[in-house]
Amino acid sequence: MKPRSREPHPPAAAAAMATSAAAEGRRALDAYRKALATAASAAAYAVMARSMARDLLPKELQAAARWAASAALARLGRRERERRTLVVRSLGGDAGGLEENLFFDAARAYLGSRLDPRAMRRLGLTLARTRDDGGGASWRRRLFIEPGDSTVDVFDGVEFTWTCVGTPRGGGGKTKAAKSGGGEAGTGGDLDFLLELSFDAEHADAALERYVPFIMDAAEDARQRERRLKICMNEGRSWYGFSHHHPATFDTLAMDPAQKQAIVDDLDLFAQRRDHYRRIGKAWKRGYLLHGPPGTGKSSLVAAMANHLRYHLYDLDLSRVRSNTDLQWLLLTMSNKCILVIEDIDCCCNAISREAKTKKSKSKLVKAQTEQGSSSPFTTPAKPKSTDQKELQVPGFQVTLSGLLNLIDGLWSTSGEERIIVFTTNYKDRLDPALLRPGRMDMHIHMGYCSWEAFKTLAKNYFLVSDHAMFPEIQELLAEVEMTTAEVSEMLLRSNNADIALQGLKDLLKEKKQGNEAGRKA
Repeated sequence: MKPRSREPHPPAAAAAMATSAAAEGRRALDAYRKALATAASAAAYAVMARSMARDLLPKELQAAARWAASAALARLGRRERERRTLVVRSLGGDAGGLEENLFFDAARAYLGSRLDPRAMRRLGLTLARTRDDGGGASWRRRLFIEPGDSTVDVFDGVEFTWTCVGTPRGGGGKTKAAKSGGGEAGTGGDLDFLLELSFDAEHADAALERYVPFIMDAAEDARQRERRLKICMNEGRSWYGFSHHHPATFDTLAMDPAQKQAIVDDLDLFAQRRDHYRRIGKAWKRGYLLHGPPGTGKSSLVAAMANHLRYHLYDLDLSRVRSNTDLQWLLLTMSNKCILVIEDIDCCCNAISREAKTKKSKSKLVKAQTEQGSSSPFTTPAKPKSTDQKELQVPGFQVTLSGLLNLIDGLWSTSGEERIIVFTTNYKDRLDPALLRPGRMDMHIHMGYCSWEAFKTLAKNYFLVSDHAMFPEIQELLAEVEMTTAEVSEMLLRSNNADIALQGLKDLLKEKKQGNEAGRKA
């Protein structure tokens, strides 16, 4: 009898299959690891080869290699997107000579404001000593790309790649040693460097017509915010500038909030309307007349305007100007983005006394000054000459009203851009109407006595309080008594204790109220 063949035991077969599967898995994992290691090595070699080719191969050979690669990819049906690169050097020009490339500095300033230290592997950093608006010492930080690194900027949905390329000294980049007396860490040291701007070829128009102008405007705005402000005074035909650190801002300015906001809106609109002024054919300038009693904050408002716009101040003293020609030269030597201030124009050369209280007394003063040959050409005397013939009656000084009007809105007013002209006066009614019409003084701002809203701003500035037990009584007194912001500020300065300072102010207001009542009874 033939013996029956025996079947393998089911558990033993399963174990054999599992062992075989595990062995296959280990082999596959080893193969995968080898493939990854090979790919990583190939990528590293490719990066190194690309870096070496960029540094060692001539530009012509690099271009030929790129063309060959593009042709090969096109033949394989994988055409690469065509790219364009703009090379931005610090100096440019032709055989006639080199000149500084403004776009190079603008691009560095723009990129410095866009770089994120948390997203970049390596960044250059410099700190420059500067001063804040209050005159205190401060630091200005500047970030920039190191040679060999790159960053991507997105503008209107288009990606633009910026790359900093180090070149041997004399290679056409930026020579920091030549400009600053030595190498600068992070900008090449003993190397020059240049910037490359790369983008897809289809976006060439967007790059040249929109992106480049955008960078120039952004860099100019950044420089405007960072620059140190100056205040200049005139002597003869020249200006002499000094650092300006007035702390006044619109946040600390004590005046009616609605009036303050109207001024800020007007200033912002003016600063944004370059194309508008060019389109309508008018000089890019604006005039403001600040009028009101002494001590109401006119000078502080001018300082706040300068700090808000980051404009230099030119304080014009007409008593130091000998002729209309000197006035024109002063206008020509002013910078753009500035504020020209003529303070107390109603009493130029002390022509009219500020003590005149009534129209009758003012007429007598003007008549007496006219007879003595000391009347101001910018006020309205009893028997004026024709507008264009009024002159300062000071020996050696022959500035006429027509010369000043030409400075404001005549042909000479177009010698600069983005300029603001401010007149201040304590007595608006004494000014010649020719100075006040629209186009010369566009916005008339009355600086009145201290209001309740202005007082609350002062109290917050001095004591950081927005409410106090004495506020209701002070509010009632301010509605009945005329007191300038300068007088209120003086009382608040007398003590660091809010209770003591406010009590002193309240007592003074009561004293003024009683004096007014006694005067009316008399």
